[in-house]
Amino acid sequence: MGSGLRLLRLGALLPLVAQEPPPLTTTRVDEDYAYLAEPELRRGAWWEPLAFVPLASAGRAWLGTGLELRLRHEGYRNDGWSPASGADHDYVWWRALPYVALNAPEARLFTQLLLAGEAGDEAGTSAHDEDRADLLQAFAELGAPRTLELRAGRQLLSFGSERLIGPRHGPNVPQAFDAARLARVRGRWRLDALYGRPVEPRTGTFDDRSDDERALWLLYATRAPSVGEPLGLDLYAIGLHDGEAAYEAGAGAERRTTLGARLFGATRGWDWNFELFAQLGSFAGDEIRAWSLASDTGRALELAGLPARLGLRADVISGDDEAGDGELGTFNPLFPKGKYFGESGLLGPYNLIDLHPSLALELQRGWALELGAVLFWRESAGDGLYDSGGNLVRASGASSERFAGTQLDATLAWQVDRHLDLALSGSFFASGTFLEDTGPSEDVAFLSLEARFRY
Repeated sequence: MGSGLRLLRLGALLPLVAQEPPPLTTTRVDEDYAYLAEPELRRGAWWEPLAFVPLASAGRAWLGTGLELRLRHEGYRNDGWSPASGADHDYVWWRALPYVALNAPEARLFTQLLLAGEAGDEAGTSAHDEDRADLLQAFAELGAPRTLELRAGRQLLSFGSERLIGPRHGPNVPQAFDAARLARVRGRWRLDALYGRPVEPRTGTFDDRSDDERALWLLYATRAPSVGEPLGLDLYAIGLHDGEAAYEAGAGAERRTTLGARLFGATRGWDWNFELFAQLGSFAGDEIRAWSLASDTGRALELAGLPARLGLRADVISGDDEAGDGELGTFNPLFPKGKYFGESGLLGPYNLIDLHPSLALELQRGWALELGAVLFWRESAGDGLYDSGGNLVRASGASSERFAGTQLDATLAWQVDRHLDLALSGSFFASGTFLEDTGPSEDVAFLSLEARFRY
């Protein structure tokens, strides 16, 4: 956090005014509160003495603390398109994520705990729902922030738009990694190199471990957009080894390399986010030839005097053409953001074509409303449907039908203040001809209510 202190030295020549705090993030590690070392920059908020605790005996070292508390109720009717009584279930998630960071001009120690539980789920509890107590993050960092940094230990990762690697913050237990990461920043460019293993969550106390079956490496370059040049660019190569991968085509060891490029930015009321992926490698003796194209385009406008965004998202995600033909075509999204296609999380980004129009409205006094619809088709008739975790939820069978269904989504959110937000979400999935052809095809209804506090 030394960069913030250097800015303070330059700012000493000018009149000081209270500074806006950094935005709260899902990973929390890049929020810079070093400016609080200067009393004139503080706003007198109750949380400032907690975010910046000076250590007088250690020169410019200081402690920072933070916390997230989340309470979330979810309920399904006909979960998994099933008419069975167990498919109607609801539950309550709770989660606490406290952290402490020891900061020095060119070094940092960051520790964040995870305490997560689930109550009332008739369908049972998994390690993605409950982790009684464990280390979510615990890393050491050396170097000058925003110039050259080396970070090693357990950490949350977020790259690009999280289509491939994200912290999976929506589900109750986030996805952490035991990894070493080197970052170099020069001008508008940032280059990251990383090697590590995903953390395998377990439901007990301090029992999470690195996944011995999976390893990840990454080279990721980003050029940030600017006022004069609104076009941002990502270029990357990501490697995954999985000793126990499984698809409809079979199971076995997988070595997969993803090559990708992303164009993103915003100007004159338009925003865009386009990404192209190609995957090569081997799976259980077969070659991997998979690909995907993702897009998200938006237009800012005004409806009834209210700020709004009209959006259109579209994805084409390859599936496998024929099992046993010596080539696997199923795209692997690696470690994507949770609840990829909406709050209900029924489908994941495998073997799909989707079209997703949406409308977001900024209402008054912190209220916001978002409405959307998603139409799903199978990209390949030779492959089935998968959930967000990559589990096969509906095999292709003998069906040649591709249309999987239509999902309608609505979310009403209230940002009470910087620290507290509430959200009510509903979803309805109307089953399509493929689901009707291959098994249970009840329409699915979903409802969630969430309250979150952060400082």
